[in-house]
Parts: sequence; C-alpha cells; structure tokens
Amino acid sequence: MADLTPDQVKQLVIEALEDLKAEKISDIDVEGVANFTDRMVFASGNSNRHVKSIANSVLDKAKENNIVPLGVEGEDIGDWVLIDLGDVVVHIMLPDTREFYDIERLWSEEAGQSIVS
Repeated sequence: MADLTPDQVKQLVIEALEDLKAEKISDIDVEGVANFTDRMVFASGNSNRHVKSIANSVLDKAKENNIVPLGVEGEDIGDWVLIDLGDVVVHIMLPDTREFYDIERLWSEEAGQSIVS
C-alpha cells in the first residue's frame, strides 16, 4: 500500500469524485470512533450508471497511487457502491438510497460532527 496519510487518501478520493461530477460530497473523521477506518467519504450519483462510473474513477485514482482496495461492494447494481481503501471508506449512492439509509447522519452523530453538504 502507498505511504499516504488518511487525509491524503481522502483528498485523492475527493478529486476522483469531483472529476466525475459526484454530488453532495462530504466526509467524516471517524478516527477514534470506528475501529475499521479513519475517514468516511460520501457522495451521490444521479443514476446507477453514474454511481458505477464514479466508483470506477475512485478505483482508478487509487490504482494510480498504488492504493490497493481492501474491498468493493455493490458495483453490480450501482445504487450504493462501497469502496474500502483501509484508512478511507467511500460510499457512493443514489440520492434516494443515501436518504433512506442515512448512515452519514448516524456516523456524524457518533463522531460528534455536524454534516456539511
């Protein structure tokens, strides 16, 4: 794995999301709260195809920087793709899926942070 800090990985992820016009990008620092990651990044795509394309952009950017994903889930359907990059977990969702599960709010409250969209 690359020798990047969690904040550097988060920045690479955000750049990849912005490159493909992901919407409502936000992040939560969960270091000390979650035992499986330090940062969570959330973004929305406007269709299943858009969600999948955004996820591919994140995976390509990770590969370019020698970051090996620990796991990728949901690529087949595309309503919610989760990419585990170790220090950063990325959630790319359709707006309805994001609103329904509302995990962003739950983790924000757990981490004592407010959501900034």
